[in-house]
Amino acid sequence: MPRVVIVQRRMTHYRVPLFELMRGELHRHGMELVVLSGDATAAEATKKDSGTLAWAHHLRTRYWLDGRVCWQPFGEFLQPGDLVVITQENRLLYNHWLTCMTGRSFSLAFWGHGRNFQSNRPAGLKEKFKAWTTRQVDWWFAYTEVSLQAIAAAGFPSERITLLNNSIDTHKLQAERDAVTPESVAALRAQFGFEGCPVAVFIGALTEEKRLDFLIDACERVHSGNPAFRLLIIGDGPRRAFVEAAARRHSWLVWVGALSGEIKARHLAMADVLLMPGMVGLVILDAFVFGLPMITTDCGIHSPEIAYLENGRNGLLVENTLDAYASAVGDLLKDDRGRLSSMADAAKESARTFSLEAMAHNFCQGILTAFSVLGSGGSSTAQPVAQGRSRSG
Repeated sequence: MPRVVIVQRRMTHYRVPLFELMRGELHRHGMELVVLSGDATAAEATKKDSGTLAWAHHLRTRYWLDGRVCWQPFGEFLQPGDLVVITQENRLLYNHWLTCMTGRSFSLAFWGHGRNFQSNRPAGLKEKFKAWTTRQVDWWFAYTEVSLQAIAAAGFPSERITLLNNSIDTHKLQAERDAVTPESVAALRAQFGFEGCPVAVFIGALTEEKRLDFLIDACERVHSGNPAFRLLIIGDGPRRAFVEAAARRHSWLVWVGALSGEIKARHLAMADVLLMPGMVGLVILDAFVFGLPMITTDCGIHSPEIAYLENGRNGLLVENTLDAYASAVGDLLKDDRGRLSSMADAAKESARTFSLEAMAHNFCQGILTAFSVLGSGGSSTAQPVAQGRSRSG
């Protein structure tokens, strides 16, 4: 049975259902899926977003230099003819060894962003090295259209790039949203003192990239212009102490920690907009499912999922200043609800476009195409492929 081996440095909870779907679809095509995963760094563990895939193989993982270097060998799990899918992270030393290996008996693919969208030195040596590694594999699985363009711009053949449209289990989110009753939302609003108030929510890991200082400073300005305004923060992470202190300082700010399932859904259902002035990633799909227009900035550090935001339709992408951001939030919440309602409807419509089922199907179709093009005889990075662009979904 042909095998595809997918390697994850660590397993997150939102990837578990993806691999379950892919395992079933690939099995129907007579293929075996093998998943390998290791351990998170100490900082990542504080995000409380780890997941467990019962049939995955655990990898011994070692970190050095405060997590900036990782040794995670997995050669013992590989067989000739495999398609091996790894992530493109500069810190993964073993992956670099694989990309430099000559005469591989297996095909090698990257799954990732295409470049570091959070880099403050896009022309620096690290990014030049990443661009070089981009061309050292046989196939690419790109997160979004933005990723696909970055990979092609680095010189990788576009006909060997599969577009995934990265997603989470939006159907599960929708089921959790639909289970929320108006009575339970009203009770929660009363508990927090949110009755009759416009509510903004932040949900995500409490990390530097989320720009929590900017968020709270901007919301302080919004509250000054509209004393009824309230901010709810959902999440945990390295900057927890900062958020806790801000919540003690501001009566209009409530922090509830990391939530999941129905409880998370009930909290999100209280909100009118979702605020994310820093790095936007998969959280945009939470916003879409709950009909929350996302308001972010052109800060230049967004993950590829920013491609899903249509400025002025399902969210707002505003100038990266406190004044511009606070004005955008305040104006949207204070209008006659016509624009806010229209954007909420557009967000829900966008949620139907991006699903985990579609992503899993795109991934599996890309794997099948890669096997068809590359064969099972190992690496063929030097060989041009005369075939149409592999862009599912």
